[in-house]
Amino acid sequence: MKFDLLIRNARTRFSKGKTLDIGIRDGRILKIAPRLGGGAKRKIDAGGRLVTESFVNGHLHLCKVYTLSMVGMDALSSYTSGSMGGAMTAIEQAARVKERYDEKWIIENVRKAAGLAVRFGNTHIRAFADTDTKAKLEGIKALLKARDEFRDRVEIQVVAFPQDGLVRDPGAEDYVRQALEMGADVVGGIPWIEYTDADAQRHVDLMFSLAREYNKDVSMLVDDAGDPGLRTLEKLILKTIEIGWEGRVTAQHARAMALYPEPYYRKIEALLKRARVGVVSDPQTGPLHARVRDLHAAGVGIALGQDDIADAYYPFGRNNMLEVAFLAAHLMWMITVADMEILYDLITTRAAQALGIREFGLKEGNRAHLVVLRAESVWEAIWNHEAPLHVIKDGRDITLR
Repeated sequence: MKFDLLIRNARTRFSKGKTLDIGIRDGRILKIAPRLGGGAKRKIDAGGRLVTESFVNGHLHLCKVYTLSMVGMDALSSYTSGSMGGAMTAIEQAARVKERYDEKWIIENVRKAAGLAVRFGNTHIRAFADTDTKAKLEGIKALLKARDEFRDRVEIQVVAFPQDGLVRDPGAEDYVRQALEMGADVVGGIPWIEYTDADAQRHVDLMFSLAREYNKDVSMLVDDAGDPGLRTLEKLILKTIEIGWEGRVTAQHARAMALYPEPYYRKIEALLKRARVGVVSDPQTGPLHARVRDLHAAGVGIALGQDDIADAYYPFGRNNMLEVAFLAAHLMWMITVADMEILYDLITTRAAQALGIREFGLKEGNRAHLVVLRAESVWEAIWNHEAPLHVIKDGRDITLR
């Protein structure tokens, strides 16, 4: 057989309303053409529906999913107040659940969320696990187990994340090191939560030291409060350049960017491009968000993330990136056709760029991570945000029936 899988009559974002065939072999997109000849072990007739890259979730606190009932609803109001002045308080309230952390119940929640990812075509997740003196390694153990269990369906990048800080939480650094020894994929961080600028810089320095020692990428939550004076995104970028980690770093949230003075924002945008630092925004989980349109126009790797699923910061969530894009369209007032194309980039190709996922995209030679949607256009897909008809991971149909 010429192909392992042949998708016929596919409408794509670049086919200008015409349909194409997509031939897949050995897990890669071998050929895209109006009509492909040759046999195939399996065929899917898209019937003129939209076929695109599968979805990428740039940010999910996977160890916390479905813990809202354990924490209580009061934390929600602290984090989502209009000024986000209570963001640090919310994190402190949410830490209560970690007193009960146990791999045994965490893994069951993680499996449920990962199953939803498969259902909704979300084949790549950057997943954060609290790694500190309260959570210890219970979340890490659960996420590493899920990473192995779901390896053929969802690529889970496990982030060792010192949620409560490093200087504020003596001993957390040792737990991050242990997590890396166990096989965590990414070094996390949250420098803005430290009490002083000097401590925030030390936080950044310590985590980049571990990243260099273990040759790991970096993902940090930065400037995640309603304070235009926060400068931890800048610290993250400058450290990236200093140690030569360009293209290996992602900034999560950066909500204070919405309040930056314009001259300062322009400097940060230029530095982001120079350092090739990606940014992940989660507008549905807080009243402030990064300047998505501007970053997209500048060519920065910019993504959307689910961020939370029924935890102390957000009471909803289905690991459905089309749903996240739908919410973002309203929250950021991105409702034109051009805006919706940008949003779709932010859950597919630009998201892959932000996370350093290589060989991703509906192009010949790339890995075959695709979805066959129940829609004929990006507009319809975001509007209805339904589960795809087919989810393809590395050339295999992994659709849940």
